[in-house]
Amino acid sequence: MAMKLYVGGLSYSITEQELEAVFAEYGKVVSSIVIKDRDSGQSKGFGFVEMADDSEAKAAMSALNGKEVSGRSITVNEARPQEDRRGGGGGGFRKSY
Repeated sequence: MAMKLYVGGLSYSITEQELEAVFAEYGKVVSSIVIKDRDSGQSKGFGFVEMADDSEAKAAMSALNGKEVSGRSITVNEARPQEDRRGGGGGGFRKSY
């Protein structure tokens, strides 16, 4: 089963291909994504890597957490499930008397 990892402390210049290459040393990478600001397109300094095998993902997590990558010490943890981001509606004009 695939395991998704959170990777924090990334260099703002790292690409998804470079991130994938770092983790590929420990096993098969299903996907890698660097989270970017929607307006500027600049990296926010974190991303996610999904690895095909749980044991390979745990090995990568142990080996890479705290390691220096592109001049920055990275944090690697198992990703938490994404929160439901749907708004509750409302937010309209409210008349005060």
